[in-house]
Amino acid sequence: MPLHYVYLILAIVAETVGTTALQASHQFSRLWPSLLVVVGYGLSFWLMALTLRVMPVGIVYAIWSGLGIVMIAAIGLVVFGQRLDMPAVVGMALILVGILVIHLFSDSTQH
Repeated sequence: MPLHYVYLILAIVAETVGTTALQASHQFSRLWPSLLVVVGYGLSFWLMALTLRVMPVGIVYAIWSGLGIVMIAAIGLVVFGQRLDMPAVVGMALILVGILVIHLFSDSTQH
């Protein structure tokens, strides 16, 4: 796997950790989750910047945000008991299909 994809995957994981901590911070009223938000997003943006050396910003952001949305929804379900209705599930499935189309068929993933 190319290194820029490793950076992108790690950026998505860091963003997901940061967003999960954002829910746990209770509007930044709890110190440790609040610090995890700052570290998670900072690390995510740094790793995304490394990815942008090779891939265009639109493609990187589409993959980063799309996979982040799906991962946060799954964490919301498992950790916080937040349920999704069928239109939300279908919408997220379409996001995943869009990411697959970009990855499998687009020549835009390299500069």
